[in-house]
Amino acid sequence: MSTTHLDRRADPNSPREKAILVGVRWDDTSRQTVEEHLSELRLLTETAGGEVVGEVTQRRTRPDTTTFIGKGKAESLKWQAAELGCTLIIFDDDLTPSQQKNLQHVAGDSIKVIDRSGLIIDIFARHARTREAKTQVELAQLQYLLPRLTRQWTHLERQMGGIGTRGGPGEAQIEVDRRLIRSRIKKLQDELRHIADERAVQSRRRRNAFRIALVGYTNAGKSTLMNALTDAEVFVEDQLFATLDTTTRKLTLDENTSILLSDTVGFIRKLPHHLIASFRSTLAEVAEADLLLKVIDAATPQAMEHFTTINQVLEYLELNDTPSITVLNKLDAITDRSSLTQLQRQFPEGVIVSAIRRLRLEQLESAILEAYSREFVTDQLRIPIQAVKLLDTIYQSLEVKDRSYEEDTTILTVRGPKNIIQTLQARADGSQDS
Repeated sequence: MSTTHLDRRADPNSPREKAILVGVRWDDTSRQTVEEHLSELRLLTETAGGEVVGEVTQRRTRPDTTTFIGKGKAESLKWQAAELGCTLIIFDDDLTPSQQKNLQHVAGDSIKVIDRSGLIIDIFARHARTREAKTQVELAQLQYLLPRLTRQWTHLERQMGGIGTRGGPGEAQIEVDRRLIRSRIKKLQDELRHIADERAVQSRRRRNAFRIALVGYTNAGKSTLMNALTDAEVFVEDQLFATLDTTTRKLTLDENTSILLSDTVGFIRKLPHHLIASFRSTLAEVAEADLLLKVIDAATPQAMEHFTTINQVLEYLELNDTPSITVLNKLDAITDRSSLTQLQRQFPEGVIVSAIRRLRLEQLESAILEAYSREFVTDQLRIPIQAVKLLDTIYQSLEVKDRSYEEDTTILTVRGPKNIIQTLQARADGSQDS
């Protein structure tokens, strides 16, 4: 099933689809911010296989409810796109289904109108490799498509090939398509729950290992850093969202300490919450991590903004309290000493490295080992006979190094996350009091 907007079925050497980008400067937005966002949208468009031939910005106090930018501006945009030979107009902001419908009506059949979410979904579809990623992408596609389903989606037959065939034009057929989509969405949600259950079983098997998740802005060098630390051969490409799949590898810090390191999908500004929700099972590795490595591209002027985006996504996932280390990557790309000094001021606790040149990785490993020693401890659990049912949970969640008995109490020497040990001891004490 595919809902791609950029045509990549043709010969790869054929001309790329030409696109014009549209950004809006609101009253509380600076010109520089709009330019940065459009620059990022350009990279997204190129990642999706398009060629940007023009950019349009407009200053507004609020979105036009009908066409987002106003009917006059929409007409002007149509003629600009036609003059530049564009077949695609991409808005940097999310459009409501009715706004997109009205803009598409103005643009006509020869020019497609999409928004940032539609473009990102397109890229996700291109980069999905595993069963889980493909399932999540299809779910996001259908949830995006459903409210936009109208007669104007004349290319629906091609898009819906994986779901069902169309019996004829008109509103009656649209209702059939909506029913097919809703049915498919439910099936995909059920499948993702099944995948999540499988992941939970795998997670329990390795719960007694200390786990670290790499999180960061897309293209910050997370996969390169993982390769540098673990000698893994994780796919690396200089593109946004080069990979959507979580990869986990073993990292040996010293002769007594090994941990699990997971690389996850990159974050990005204006990443809609419904897309994050679609990829919640992929991000389960982040939720289960004992430590997060927040990877920042140190060479970009937007380093602090990227850091803010990472924290916003983590907040949405309710993971802001997870211990973390800020990793400022791409030291090799910093040519200005004053920029390095400013970074050190902005991120006083940050570890500056170059993953591609393997510079200062020892400092990062030392910081990880320190966090490991702080968060992963050896302690004793005293389990009264009333809490004997907890033993299965303890053996699944922690490494049990020794076991002894004292009257009606089982004494376990365990190693694992400090918070889990404390939680289990509190449950054991509570059962004794009740």
